[in-house]
Order: sequence, then C-alpha cells, then structure tokens
Amino acid sequence: MKIKVLVTLKKGVLDPQGKAIQQTLSGMNFSNIQEVRQGKFFEISTDEKDEAKAKSQVEEMCKKLLANLVIEDYKII
Repeated sequence: MKIKVLVTLKKGVLDPQGKAIQQTLSGMNFSNIQEVRQGKFFEISTDEKDEAKAKSQVEEMCKKLLANLVIEDYKII
C-alpha cells in the first residue's frame, strides 16, 4: 500500500525559499504569480494491509519526524 503525505508551512510562517522561487519565476516573465509556498512530499510504501492501521502509523511518523508541528501542517492523501 502506498500512502502520500504533503507537508507545508503553516499560514503566517515566512517561506524564504518560496519567495526566492517566486522572484525567479517573475524574472522569467511569469509575472502573474501571486505567491509560491514550498513544501515536502513523501510517498511511503508499507506492507500493512489494513488501511486504517497504515494511516495511523503514517500519522505517527508525521508527528515524530516528517513534519515540524510548530511551523508545518501535514495532510495524508
């Protein structure tokens, strides 16, 4: 089973990398871009057959390692 996780900075947290990407895109004539926020994407393969159990394990992984809960949100897809 594959589980996907999207980790993004919380609203209000400065995103210097996203800002740098936005400025670079603007310099490449993509001037209609209002904002770029960067994040992390994880695709986790597991042998767990029970979907609820697998999601629970990934939830624990997010809380313990994959996301910094002080400044990041995560979404299990």
